[in-house]
Amino acid sequence: MSNMRETVISALRNVIVPGRGENLIEADMVRALSIEDGTVRFVIEVDPADGERLEPMRAEAETRVASLEGVEKAVVILTAHGPKPQPKEPPSLKVGRHPTPQAGPATVPGIRNIILVGSGKGGVGKSTVAANLAIALARQGKKVGLLDADIYGPSQPRMMGVSGRPASPDGQTILPLEGHGITMMSIGLMVAEGEAVVWRGPMLMGALQQMMGQVAWGELDVLVVDLPPGTGDVQLTLSQKYQLTGAILVSTPQDVALLDARKALDMFRKTKVPILGLVENMSSYICPKCGHEAHIFGHGGMRADAEANGLPFLGEVPLDLSIRLAGDAGKPVVVSHPESREAEAFLKMAKALIGEGYA
Repeated sequence: MSNMRETVISALRNVIVPGRGENLIEADMVRALSIEDGTVRFVIEVDPADGERLEPMRAEAETRVASLEGVEKAVVILTAHGPKPQPKEPPSLKVGRHPTPQAGPATVPGIRNIILVGSGKGGVGKSTVAANLAIALARQGKKVGLLDADIYGPSQPRMMGVSGRPASPDGQTILPLEGHGITMMSIGLMVAEGEAVVWRGPMLMGALQQMMGQVAWGELDVLVVDLPPGTGDVQLTLSQKYQLTGAILVSTPQDVALLDARKALDMFRKTKVPILGLVENMSSYICPKCGHEAHIFGHGGMRADAEANGLPFLGEVPLDLSIRLAGDAGKPVVVSHPESREAEAFLKMAKALIGEGYA
């Protein structure tokens, strides 16, 4: 499938847009490319005023693709045309284009609060915290969205038990999926499971901008954004382009993780993103046989950092097998074990954020 997709794209590089001196791919005019059972379908996005003039270009693109080995049929539509026979499924929005210019930090229509959940390094449970916190906020009566902004390593579809490709009825708007009462979107829903996203920074930024601004989020009290680890492009783009309520930092208590968490804290300060609180994950382990509490990764590091920096400490999440099993099964612990000590930690965080007016 991926080889055929590349073959189609190569063919479209030979179709020149009249009056522009660019091919269809360079001009970023191809939308909703799909390949199924030998049939290739895509949309060429043009100004409606140019529809009649660009009809020969559409015909050339259709002919070139139809002549490719392995292609039985090609269906090419200009967005400027009137009603045409539609594909079996609504066209999906092309995600991963270059970002569009934007003047200053903007709001996202319908979303009252945007909370980032970040970490200085990977593997500290940031995505687990984001998923469970989002559900905990919804359990408190809030309308919640969850955006998986970890473009290269999306995990929320699995953790939230959500599958299927989001629809795009008009080639411009993405209809998000839902899981456990949460409206969610992830690049992991737009690519096949196990398929790597191999993009340079501008493509990644364009995808992020699309998922923030072109997803039909509806009216939300809060959008929880699961960030990638580190202090890179995604964090910088969000802080510069959108009006954010603030960020929550997650870390395990060992010194190596705390060093990176402090770098993330410094990044948010430099980008003027308020820190809403710190969370210590994998804080303690209770032996299920004897009840002994052990601190496998240390204990209290994030609480100490919160106190040292005058920041709220939102709580400790224990290290427990049930959290991992629940996430792998697509039913986060707040859903699968709502009365557990682990779920209570996330519910306390949600109540604290609501109490401060952040959700």
